[in-house]
Amino acid sequence: MTQQGVRWTADQVLALAPDAASRKAGSKLGVAGPWSGAGSSREGAVWGVCGGSGGASYRTVVDTATPLGASGPAYDCTCPSRKSPCKHALGLLLLWTAGEAAVPVGRAPDWAEEWGAGRRGRAPETGEAGTAGAGSGSADPEAARRRAERRAERITTGATELEQRLADLLRAGLATTEQAGHGLWEETAARMVDAQAPGLAARVRELGTIPGSGPDWPVRLLEECALLHLLDQGWLHRDRLPQALAATVRTRVGLTAPPAGPPLRDHWLVLAQHDTHDPKLTTRRIWLHGTASGRTALVLSYGAAGRAPGLTLPVGLALDAELSAYPGGGRQRVALGEQFGSPVPTTARPPGMRTAEAAARYGEALREDPWQESVPVTLDDVVPTPDGTSWQLADADGDTALPLTPAAAARPGLWRLVALSGGAPVKVFGECGHRGFTPLTAWPAGEGGAVRL
Repeated sequence: MTQQGVRWTADQVLALAPDAASRKAGSKLGVAGPWSGAGSSREGAVWGVCGGSGGASYRTVVDTATPLGASGPAYDCTCPSRKSPCKHALGLLLLWTAGEAAVPVGRAPDWAEEWGAGRRGRAPETGEAGTAGAGSGSADPEAARRRAERRAERITTGATELEQRLADLLRAGLATTEQAGHGLWEETAARMVDAQAPGLAARVRELGTIPGSGPDWPVRLLEECALLHLLDQGWLHRDRLPQALAATVRTRVGLTAPPAGPPLRDHWLVLAQHDTHDPKLTTRRIWLHGTASGRTALVLSYGAAGRAPGLTLPVGLALDAELSAYPGGGRQRVALGEQFGSPVPTTARPPGMRTAEAAARYGEALREDPWQESVPVTLDDVVPTPDGTSWQLADADGDTALPLTPAAAARPGLWRLVALSGGAPVKVFGECGHRGFTPLTAWPAGEGGAVRL
């Protein structure tokens, strides 16, 4: 696995391909058939032997603990290809994205362990995204710099093309997208993958789900197009941005960087754990609150479609552990580091705020990350109240309220919250954004443990 047990997505792997031919060839090798002895370690190594034509076989090993960034992961392969990464490395990583059933965790063979030991004896070099170089020449800082520059150039080309496509879309009118079908968006997303910008590709695919999705879909499509245009412009002018915002832009287009700064040890209260699903990936979001530091942090874990992510932390317990923050606006996402024991029961609760303060906090967060969907918020003394055809959380002693998101209002957890409240004030943790509030965990007034919604 990698940091936090995270496996990359197929789009992130394909974005590393040096050209379209490598992407196509790597995709063909991303299945179990050609591979034998494939495995991975919890320290981040992935290995396997790929059968070639004429009885040839190639040993391939990838260091996925190297952050997925401008110059890609470090890898080694016995094939004669000069491409970086080669099709075997791409295929092995694609197989690895399918989950532990495809590439199980185990002991590395001697040849893979020897390569890893050699890498640990060399200091990593960094590219634009602050990552180690890829390939057998990863110790060469000049090679890493050139790879980082080539990827940045590809992303710039993709962002420029996307700007033109957005301009063409607005010129033709948003109404045309309903007749154009999903193929238009998939083709554009594929172009962004070719440009090694998986973050742009993901946002384009999200655009494709909006046309015809409801009576106000043109408004939502225009809003999302504007945010995508803002991200394009952020990348194209990243050298003019403040350091934290530039780091956020790099992350949003698909360049990730390692956690920055010293780890923070605390007793972390597990506030919430919930999964979101798409056809390729299950994403688990785990919110933690430091009882001493007062900081709220997010740990992400991933699993292949239909499979649960590997990391699970029970809601309402406390974990003595170190967390390291990733760079970027808001700095909410963290890597889970050393744990000093198992999660234990606790009576601690996070401090809360009123609904008006929660809305203001989201507005402040947008200044650091304009593409942020929501922020973590704990509400004190709120009552779930019907609001026409939906629901809201209203201050028990005031006249302000936050509407629930449409998705939250349709979840079974809403009725658990209503039952827990019984008309009395409760403390609720959730995510507050422009679509409303999504409750995830609640505590009753007085004594009582956390209830997962």
